[in-house]
Amino acid sequence: VALGPWSDTVFGKFGYRIPLREKRGYHMHYAPSARGVPSAPIVDREYGYVIAPMRRGLRLTTGVEIARRRVPPTGVQLERAERIARPVFGFGERLDPQPWLGFRPCTPDMRPVIGPAPAHRGLWFAFGHNHHGLTLGPVTGRLLAEMMTGETPFTDPAPYRADRF
Repeated sequence: VALGPWSDTVFGKFGYRIPLREKRGYHMHYAPSARGVPSAPIVDREYGYVIAPMRRGLRLTTGVEIARRRVPPTGVQLERAERIARPVFGFGERLDPQPWLGFRPCTPDMRPVIGPAPAHRGLWFAFGHNHHGLTLGPVTGRLLAEMMTGETPFTDPAPYRADRF
């Protein structure tokens, strides 16, 4: 089971109660203004946003909110960040009709679930990588392959076991 934030739709049917939640992050793309575009990304730690130069202008990203998929998007963080950043960076018009919203699966300890399902032989888990799923995909695949084939894993898989919850 490697379905990112939708993994619970499968493991829940088998009786597993792994506390998987979604971290939602919002992005908006803006046209460049007369002031131009910064030459490098800018992180505003105080107000919790990042501005990144893009080919077509600027991208504003915010922190995360923990929510279930069924909860409607709020956009509060993006609206707040835009109010703070617009006077400083002079955004042009919004280029996207709606903010981009990403679902990033996470567990309470912020570690992925990787390994065999405790009660179902042949069922394996690989989800909950937060916003690092694409980056950690290859190493997760290696760890799973080593466990599945009986090889000695390159790292201790215990911290990622499903039965830690």
